[in-house]
Amino acid sequence: MSNELLTVIEYLSQSRSISRENIIRALENAILSASRKSIHPASELKIKIDPPTGRIQAWAVLEVVDHIPENSDQIVIGRAQERYPDVKVGDRIEWEVTPSNFGRIAAQAARQNLTQQLRRAEKENVQEEFAGRLGQIIYGTVKKIETGNVLIDFQKAEGILPLREQIREEKYAPGDRINALLIKIDVNSSGPALVVSRTVPEFVTRLFEREVSEIHDGVVTIKGIAREPGKRSKIAVASSDPRVDPVGACVGVRGTRVKRITDELGAERVDIVPFDEDIAVYVSNALQPAQVQSVKIDEENHALLVIVNEDQSKVAFGRKAQNVRLAGKLVGWTIKLCDETSKERAPSIEEQMKIAAGKLVEALNISADDAARLVASGFVTVDGLKAADPEALEAVEEIDLNALRNALENLD
Repeated sequence: MSNELLTVIEYLSQSRSISRENIIRALENAILSASRKSIHPASELKIKIDPPTGRIQAWAVLEVVDHIPENSDQIVIGRAQERYPDVKVGDRIEWEVTPSNFGRIAAQAARQNLTQQLRRAEKENVQEEFAGRLGQIIYGTVKKIETGNVLIDFQKAEGILPLREQIREEKYAPGDRINALLIKIDVNSSGPALVVSRTVPEFVTRLFEREVSEIHDGVVTIKGIAREPGKRSKIAVASSDPRVDPVGACVGVRGTRVKRITDELGAERVDIVPFDEDIAVYVSNALQPAQVQSVKIDEENHALLVIVNEDQSKVAFGRKAQNVRLAGKLVGWTIKLCDETSKERAPSIEEQMKIAAGKLVEALNISADDAARLVASGFVTVDGLKAADPEALEAVEEIDLNALRNALENLD
């Protein structure tokens, strides 16, 4: 039995990439689970496998007493002193209780329980292997697609790209190579241990760190990022060296660096803008390619009134208000756009937001709180809401999305 057991341990260790120590621990747990009653009824029972020899032993922790033992957790002192001469009444000692037919018991236990224990050992191995790679890009091969979720072989572990973490327009097939950001290690579930994403903003950040040596070296710093996966991203960068243009470094010669990133993102548009401590300058950069005339700052409400020429208004808003919405996320302020011809009669930013929210409440019969949150996220008109991408609406926090959808459908 010992030689056969050692052979099995070596085979499992090599075929499943699990350490011998973890295999032995899994075997000990499997044997203990299946043979507890048949070995010894003591409450503290241990199984030990000697790594060099493969010998399996069962040990119980017993209390030393000076009278006839009342239960299986006790041993009389005279017998205990045969092995432990210095033992005293009240001590607790380990006592071997290996039965004569233990080889058969161990084999049966291994067959019945080893699969579960090995799966647990594999998960522990994955935890050790990938713990230091959380928040980093990992590479794998698509195994199959199940109910929209993509199962990925990462060689030393299996991962899952859930439907919600996929770029909506991308399609996957078995055998495809895939890059994704590791966002979670789940060793307790019965499914794949690694959970990855291609939609989180950090995925774009890591791509820039990989492609742009100046970012990797710390000369250029990413100050902010806003993203609508598969559609468009805005990223703000700054340089600690005045000789290095942060935007140019990220774009690369003839756009080669940013092209590799957009190719990885499925042609998602990436705007790279210079960061500035001056919020007026920063928001002007964030709204590129639109040209901004002036910016009025409302510190109390953390809001910005941005004035643009009439011919720049559409560019500033962007398709489905995407440009202004992403610019607001990037700078972390509420942005209200106003063309130059109407700036004289324009009410304050706060007043404009209240007016827009009131119109949404009236048109859609939604709550005032939901309307205010929609306006703060850049959805200031009913037409804008109708044209909005579903994922953009889902990103608005704490709104009754079902009520909003029903209200929009009732307008049609």
